[in-house]
Amino acid sequence: MYDDLVEFLQESVTPFHAAATAESWLCAAGFTRLEEADYWSLEPGKGYYTTRNGSSVVAWRVPQHAIGGWRIVASHSDSPSWKIKADTVENDGCRRLSVEGYGGMIMSTWLDRPLTVGGRALVKTEDGIESRLVYLDRDLLVIPSLAIHFQRDINKGHTFNPQVDMQPLWGPAGSRTLTDLVAESLGVEAADILDSDLQLVTRQAPTQIGPDGEFFMAPRIDDLECAATTLLGFLDASGETDSACAPVWAMFDNEEVGSSSRMGAASSYLRDVLDRILEAVPHSAQASHRAMANSFMLSADNAHATHPNFPQKSDPCAPVRLGGGVVLKYNASQKYTTNAVSGAIFRAICRKADVPVQVFTNRADEAGGSTLGNLQSHTLPIPMADIGCAQFAMHSAVETASVTDAEAMTKAVAAFYRVHLRALGDGTYTLE
Repeated sequence: MYDDLVEFLQESVTPFHAAATAESWLCAAGFTRLEEADYWSLEPGKGYYTTRNGSSVVAWRVPQHAIGGWRIVASHSDSPSWKIKADTVENDGCRRLSVEGYGGMIMSTWLDRPLTVGGRALVKTEDGIESRLVYLDRDLLVIPSLAIHFQRDINKGHTFNPQVDMQPLWGPAGSRTLTDLVAESLGVEAADILDSDLQLVTRQAPTQIGPDGEFFMAPRIDDLECAATTLLGFLDASGETDSACAPVWAMFDNEEVGSSSRMGAASSYLRDVLDRILEAVPHSAQASHRAMANSFMLSADNAHATHPNFPQKSDPCAPVRLGGGVVLKYNASQKYTTNAVSGAIFRAICRKADVPVQVFTNRADEAGGSTLGNLQSHTLPIPMADIGCAQFAMHSAVETASVTDAEAMTKAVAAFYRVHLRALGDGTYTLE
């Protein structure tokens, strides 16, 4: 399982690559791609998937009988990074790229490390316009620090100005441009590149650390660890799930900037797909409402582990440990969707599967972050629980997590898809 996670982390250098990696896994498992613009004809027992913007994916398997509910797990494909605004800018004998921050990040972690460029380019072809993945697989750029000699108090703290401190060095004046390199990598003329969505990418490969390799470090652990492990659980169980419920796996883009895009969790994307599935199989309006009432969703986004150097930042009543199992997240302000009902259901599923569960809550005097579950609730009125894997250094250029927690997440998600969950009434369920 860990090797699969490493593959996903290495291949998914941008949200577009994450969607492509997920697509390759789904295709290998026999799933069929559908385009949103085409007519959908679905067969019982078959698996399908569709993409939006090339950066979000929804996959599902059609039950053999009428759809009696949905079993959904969702994660996100994006991570904080630097979006490239302009090709190269001359400055004092050097060329720089012009970048703008995407998402909330620890800016200092991007300094003095090898970087490159990834994303997509829209290319003019004989037939029209085509989107192509871009990844310049080499150490290409750096954001150099200012020497301590010019900022003697740097170790006392520094406020980073992204326009001044965080613009990456491209090369000497007169060097080839980014457009030149992208065109060369795609085998096209520079003039044929009509537009692009490109970003900086950290070059560090995933690596295990600890006396016995208990932990691992990698870029984009938040949230590609959940994306990969939930997809592994979905593929492991989707062929043998509750015959009355349709298993669904989703990965959204733009969570780090609020999810309000057409491919984000706050959009109608997932609801659009579910409605179209029902339209493609025999059902009634009553059956549609009953299926929604008998559904359940897991919102999978990583959680903060209690930091050994800063334990005072965590709730002393809810310590979270690397290697402690899947994290179930609660928030009084409903930034997380877990409540007593959804929490009990998830705990019961994990208990049957022998998967350890730990709880995350914020300190009462610390504002918490949000994720995609509560936003998805705007279009899907179904019970949800927020879960994740524990990690350190969330939103750093390189983060740290536990190998066994990734295994626990995969096992928990597979068990979730396999369970025969039935809503007998409001707040009353059976699990078989």
